[in-house]
Amino acid sequence: MKSRETLIRLKKFQVEEKRRKVAQIETMITEFERMAADLEREIRVEQDRAGIHDPAHFAYPTYAKAAIARRENLNRSADELRTQLEDGKLALDDAFDELKKVELLDERDQMRDREAESPAGQTELDAIA
Repeated sequence: MKSRETLIRLKKFQVEEKRRKVAQIETMITEFERMAADLEREIRVEQDRAGIHDPAHFAYPTYAKAAIARRENLNRSADELRTQLEDGKLALDDAFDELKKVELLDERDQMRDREAESPAGQTELDAIA
C-alpha cells in the first residue's frame, strides 16, 4: 500500500503542477491583452496628435508604427498562448483522470482489505462469546 500512497501523492502533484501551468498561461494571456489594449490607446493618441491615421502615409508617426508592430506581436503571442492553454487544459484533464483512477483502485483495495478482515474479526468475537 505504501507504493500506492506514493503514486497518489505523485499524481496529485502532477495535477497541481498542470493546474499552476494553466493558471500561469491564463495570466500571461490577460497581461498580453491588457498591454495590447494600452498600445491601441497610445496609437490612437499618436494618430490624433499627428492628424494622420493612414499607416501608409509618408508622414505617419514612427512611434505609432512601432506600437502597431508591438501590438501585433502581442496579439500573435496571445494566440499562441491560447493554443498552449488548450493543450494545458487537456493535459490537466488527463492528469486528473489518472489521479481518479489511482484513487479508485486504492479505495477498492482498502474495501477488499476491510472485507477480508471482517470475517476474521467476527470469528474472534464469536470465539470470545
